[in-house]
Amino acid sequence: MRVSVDLSEISSLAVAIGAAGPKARRAGSFALRKVAADIERDAKILAAVDTGDLQNSISTTVSDAGMTAEIGPTVEYGIYQEFGTSTQPGTPFMGPASDRNIPRLEQAIARIPEDFF
Repeated sequence: MRVSVDLSEISSLAVAIGAAGPKARRAGSFALRKVAADIERDAKILAAVDTGDLQNSISTTVSDAGMTAEIGPTVEYGIYQEFGTSTQPGTPFMGPASDRNIPRLEQAIARIPEDFF
């Protein structure tokens, strides 16, 4: 009695797995950049306006690898505007902008394995 085993698909699976890593990284980076831009846009819309300095100071910095993003204002009073002080309540703009957009990033990241396997 002979047993026949065919492992030819293993080779193509190994190639697919090897290619999936860089593709998944690019997909994740793309999703991060899109959502970061949307958070920046919404934060600028939600920011309190007096002189416009707060809105104009909100920007996004994405790491060279494209896997982290920092979004926020550069004016020193941005944190007080967001969280308030002991004498004045805050007018949140970063938190609501993040809350509105982060679920889309989570959904995009959850779909990455489906896109490659």
